[in-house]
Amino acid sequence: MTLVNISTQGLIANKVVLADDPFSRMKGLLGRASFSDGEALIISGCHSIHMVGLVRGIRPFAFSPVFWKAFRAIELPSGSIARKGIEIGQKLFLEKSGR
Repeated sequence: MTLVNISTQGLIANKVVLADDPFSRMKGLLGRASFSDGEALIISGCHSIHMVGLVRGIRPFAFSPVFWKAFRAIELPSGSIARKGIEIGQKLFLEKSGR
C-alpha cells in the first residue's frame, strides 16, 4: 500500500502497514528496531487513539494530546511531518496495491 498526500501530490510512504484488528493495533510498532523513511503504520478502528492533529517528535511510550474526532492514526518516522510538508487540513489517500 502507498500513502499519498493528494493536496500536494507528494508521496508520504510506499511501505504502509495497516493495523486494523485488535492484535495488530495493540502491537503497533513494538518489537521494531527501526522505522525507516518511506514506511508508515496506519492504526484504524481503535477507540483509544483519537488524533486530528499533528504531533511532531513524539517519543515511544509517550502520550499525545487527545483529538476526539479522529478514527485513524498514522505513525511515521520521526521528522516525516516536516520533511514531507504535512499540514492539518490536507487530504491523504491510501492506495492499495494490485489495482
